[in-house]
Amino acid sequence: MTNVTLVSGFLLVGFSEVLEIQILHGVFFLLMYLAAVMSNIIIITLMTLDLQLHTPMYFFLKNLSFLNVFLVSVPIPKFIVSSLTHNYSISILGCAFQLLLMTFFSAGEIFILTAMSYDRYIAVCYPLHYGVIMNGSTCVLMASASWAIGGLFGAVFTAGTFSTPFCGSIVIPQFFCDIPSLFSCSETLVVVYASIWIGMCLGMSCFICVVISYIYIFLTVLKISTTTGQSKAFSTCLPHLTVFTVFVIAAYFVYLKPSLKTPSVIDKLLSVLYTVIPPILNPLVYSLRNKDMKQALIRLLSKRHNQEDHYI
Repeated sequence: MTNVTLVSGFLLVGFSEVLEIQILHGVFFLLMYLAAVMSNIIIITLMTLDLQLHTPMYFFLKNLSFLNVFLVSVPIPKFIVSSLTHNYSISILGCAFQLLLMTFFSAGEIFILTAMSYDRYIAVCYPLHYGVIMNGSTCVLMASASWAIGGLFGAVFTAGTFSTPFCGSIVIPQFFCDIPSLFSCSETLVVVYASIWIGMCLGMSCFICVVISYIYIFLTVLKISTTTGQSKAFSTCLPHLTVFTVFVIAAYFVYLKPSLKTPSVIDKLLSVLYTVIPPILNPLVYSLRNKDMKQALIRLLSKRHNQEDHYI
């Protein structure tokens, strides 16, 4: 007979039991959260207002920025409030909602990153056909599919995880509701493991598609006669490949690594790396270092300055 414990909520574990350090963590995460949200909002605003940025590459970057804002807004505000109030409890409904949104936006981000690699592949390997292949309908279809599949996977995974009462401790050894800590009782492990295998297959499929795309990209770039052209192509592609790899590895440790009663410091750091760092780094890697983005920001600021002078 399986020992089933009916629970009404869970208790999240922070990074320290010292009250003063908890407050310090809350303030630190608040600063990182504001940096992530504001930088991505700037990117979204520029791509929306500047007509020169209405291209497939920036269309996918805009979707990525939206996913960054949504993803970081799921666990971090709750952790900030918990750190400042020293109350780390979360209801079952709140935990389920948190798990649903995190899997939704995480899966969506992986698919958008995969679509971005395909966009770079077409741009580098088939530049003359780029406008025909990556037309508006294709971009909208790829982005819509990324959001839809992410939402479907999040719903299925959450439904399978919360389909029956939970076994064992109600303490979750993370600062948010992670999947390894939420494995339900043995009767429904088949559903949970099936969802995990689906997630692994989707993630590996995206990773393989990205790797294959970049193999063709690198082979094409090496054929470029000028070093300037090669460096420009590599500077565009390598940051995306690096961030995608880091995101997938961190996601593995958050979602697929076996749960431990006392996770190591590295496990918690990987959770931070997965939830907070990408939304902060992505604008820097993909957009704010981009020449077109800088020029768009200058145009927007100049336009606003001219409007203020006109009113004066």
